[in-house]
Amino acid sequence: MPVTGPLYLRLDRWPAVGVGLHLLSLTFAGTVARASLAGMTDDPTRAADAAPPTRELADIPAVEVITRAAVMLMSAAAEKIGLSAEDPDDSPYRDLDEARRLITALAGLVTASAEYLGPHAGPVRDGLKTLQLAFRESSAAPDDAGHGPGEKYTGPVW
Repeated sequence: MPVTGPLYLRLDRWPAVGVGLHLLSLTFAGTVARASLAGMTDDPTRAADAAPPTRELADIPAVEVITRAAVMLMSAAAEKIGLSAEDPDDSPYRDLDEARRLITALAGLVTASAEYLGPHAGPVRDGLKTLQLAFRESSAAPDDAGHGPGEKYTGPVW
């Protein structure tokens, strides 16, 4: 479906990126925030007349868009691995097949955009590696080195 007119992205839920990206280690239970896409864009408790701040998509720097996409992929992958639960093996959200897809997508994004991320590249790469290692530890039959999720883009992860 073609889009006409300016595109807007609601950023009332996201702090500005660019000042610094702080990623907590995803290996600790409880570090993954649960959210839904609808929950990030629609807040039914807000008064209709109090419009949230909006920014034109064209005004958002590429590094911010890429970093936000990476953080969304990291959070979703961590949830699918079960890292938000006290016991990842018992997480109701655990789905390693889905986690593999998300980690591979993240690895492709990080690899393709590393030169543009500047100081954010290191923390994003660290988060990716942490997810790759957590995936390997969570797997009943771990992949051979170089064949895990995203490793075709990052190389073997140890």
